[in-house]
Formats: sequence, structure tokens, C-alpha cells
Amino acid sequence: MRKENQSVGLGSYFVRSTVIILFLAIVVFAPSARAVPSFSRQTGFPCSSCHTTPPELTPLGRTFKLNGYTLTGTAVNKVEKKGQTSGLSLLQVLPLSVFFETSFTSTSKPQPGTQNGSFEFPQDVSLFIAGEWSTHVGSFVQFTYDAQDDHFTWDNTDIRYANSTKFLGKDMTYGVTMNNNPTLEDLWNSTPAWGYPFISSDFAPAPAAAAIVNLTLAQDVAGIGAYEMWDNHLYLAGTLYRSDHIGVAQPFDGTTSTINIVGVAPYWRAAWQQTFGNNYLEVGTYGMYLQSTPLTVVGIKDTYTDYAADFQYDRTIPQWHNNILSLRGTYIREDSSLDASDGVGLASQVNHVLNTIEANAEYHFGDRYSAAFGWFSTTGTADPLFYNQGCPTPGVTCEIGGSANGSPRNNGYILNVSWWPVQNIDLAAQYTGYFMFNGASTNYDGFGRNASDNNTVYLLARFLF
Repeated sequence: MRKENQSVGLGSYFVRSTVIILFLAIVVFAPSARAVPSFSRQTGFPCSSCHTTPPELTPLGRTFKLNGYTLTGTAVNKVEKKGQTSGLSLLQVLPLSVFFETSFTSTSKPQPGTQNGSFEFPQDVSLFIAGEWSTHVGSFVQFTYDAQDDHFTWDNTDIRYANSTKFLGKDMTYGVTMNNNPTLEDLWNSTPAWGYPFISSDFAPAPAAAAIVNLTLAQDVAGIGAYEMWDNHLYLAGTLYRSDHIGVAQPFDGTTSTINIVGVAPYWRAAWQQTFGNNYLEVGTYGMYLQSTPLTVVGIKDTYTDYAADFQYDRTIPQWHNNILSLRGTYIREDSSLDASDGVGLASQVNHVLNTIEANAEYHFGDRYSAAFGWFSTTGTADPLFYNQGCPTPGVTCEIGGSANGSPRNNGYILNVSWWPVQNIDLAAQYTGYFMFNGASTNYDGFGRNASDNNTVYLLARFLF
């Protein structure tokens, strides 16, 4: 037995060493490409004008998104509106972009019955229709090929109309958004859709508990909303969402989902941004209210109310080549009343509270290198039924995704280093460490698996063109 363990350990060491060598080889011999995504082609700006590193937005990047992805520095087919003649503003080139991701994932302890150290070539490939569609209308539309499911699917989508006017003697930009992921429409990297970590494995173990507004509804809803930015300081937005279960016959009966929105679910956002010297600060709040009928579209409802606060602070350091230090954080409190889930055996009690804290610090060495540290923590009401959703049978513990004590508690950290040898190629290494996972540090699943067994090494090569 001891020899077998040594063999496995040496094999794992060999795989990890080989991966690291291959990763470094990619870094050293990365091509000096000049290709850039469609937003850059449309505006004529390099990627670094709108991003410190993608997806993190600069002030110009936030302005571009605020204005509906319609700012352009390239030729358009244009007809001025006059009398009964409709106007036209149409890009001469279709606004298409692609990214290709390939990755390696290894956990501290193999997932039961599986081989550790997995390559994905590709992990995923995304096609973007991203840019101006017409006068005042633009989009960020993403279609993604998922290697594990072996098919394309609809991904993050934000289609906007934007315009500007004067209000109380100050400039005001306003618009309408249609999107499929609450917080996707946000301008900052402190809220969930575009928050840290910016990369992740698609199969490494992850804690079960997450607030409704914290990516639980991503690509499973359709929303329409409005927003405004007044005097480049005050941002207000609101969106109404309905369930939009992709791949389910319409109209749907709800039997395949535990979240079926009753009526509409409002999402709200307010933020203030201020620049002073070499410092930039955003502070804000956001939240969501949702009623749901699990596994049906009629009857008793579950109710979720999320309240959140966030901040983003950027410090440009002129004496250090204009390097940027970024600090970001968010706190989400979710109060829920699970009357319906309690009635059908998906929860063992009605009233729940969930508290989430996510924070990170990142240092940008120009737009070529970055190093980041993130911390996350979740606490809340223990429920042995509600927090065993990943198990085959509700209420039965299982390895990896289960919780022996039904607690949503988890905490840990994420370390990331990234190199952009050119502005459209990202080479990154990331380590995720857990102190607590699904309610415990040791034997959290009742099968002997510890939180630290899910610690993950993740290497990524991303190409955008």
C-alpha cells in the first residue's frame, strides 16, 4: 500500500511538473500578435485604453459601456435622419470577436474515482457579437462552446440603447438594457458578474451556498431595465427579471428548476464615483427581491431579499510607471423565507439568512503583469436539506458537494498571477485555498474529505482575437 501511494504521488508530481514546464514554454515563446477584439477594432483604441487587464474596466471602458458600446473611431455607413427618411449608422465590419481558453486543473486530493490533473483543450471557446449595431444601440453578446457538455450555449448578454441629455444643468447619460445575468450590466468589477476571480476552472469543487444575486441566476433569466449616470458621479439602475430557462420547452411548467420567478424580480443599483488626484473611488449598493415556486409555477412561494454594498478603489502611482493598485469588496446579506421549499422537502426550516463577504487586492504592473489576492467568506443558517442540493437525494450526504452538518459556512483565499505578453493573450496561474468548505474544515461531507482537499491549482492560456 505504501509503494502504491508513493507511485501515485510521483505520478502526480510528474504531471504537475510537466504542466508547469509547458505553461512556462507558452509564456516564453508567446507570439507577438497584434490582433484585438471587436471593441478595439471599432474604436481604434488598444485594449489597454478600456481595460487595465480584461475584464477590468478603466474610466474610458466604463464610459464606452455606459454609452451602449457605440463609441466608434472607424468608418461607418451613415445616413442622416431627415423628414421621413430614417437615419442609419452601421459599422462597415461585423463586430465579431473570439476567445479561446485552454487550461489545466489539479486539486490537492483527487475527486473520488477520478484522475487528478486534467487538461482541457479547449476549456471553452466563445464567439462575441460585441459593438455598435445601429444609432445608439450596441451589444455584448456571448455564445460559448463548453468542452464538458460538447455544445454551444447562450452565455452573458447585454444589449443596450444609450443617449445623453442635460439634467439640472449637468450632463446625464441614460439608457435601456436587456440582459440575462443580474449585475452583468454593472460598470465596476466589485459586483458578482465581473468580479474577482476573473478566471476559474469549470469543474473544480466549489461551495454550495450562494446568494440569489451572486451568479445563481446567471443565463437563467431575462431582464429589461434602465440606467443613468448624472454628472459622471451618480449612477442609478433598475432591472426587472423573469425566468428564462434555456433548453426547456416554452411555456415552461417549472418542474426542472428550483427557481421559477413569480411575476417579476426587481434588481436595483446605486453608486457614486469620484476621482481625486491619482485616486478613484466608487461606493455603492445593489440588491434583488425574488419570489419563486420551486419545481412548479403555482402554489406556495419562497421569498428572497438580497441587500448588498460594494466599493472599488484604484490608486495610480506615477512614480512607479503609472502602476495601479486596486482594492475591491462586496458584502451581500440574503434574507429568505422558504415556505415552498419547506413544504416539498427541499428545506428543513422556513427562515434563512446568508452572509457573503468577498474582497481582493490587485497590483497592475502596467498592462503586462498583475498579481492579486482575494478573500471570501460565507456564513448563514444551517439546514441539512437545503444545503445538500448537489446530492442525488435531498437530505442524503455525498462526497465533494455534500455537507454533513448542513451548514453553508465556507471561507478561503485566491492567489492569482497573470501575464499579458501582448494585450490579447493572457497566461495565468491561480491557486484557491479553503479553510472551511460546506460547513466544516475536516470531514465536511461525512466521507472523510477535508476542506483543504479541494485546494486547486489552475493554469490558463487565453487568446482573444
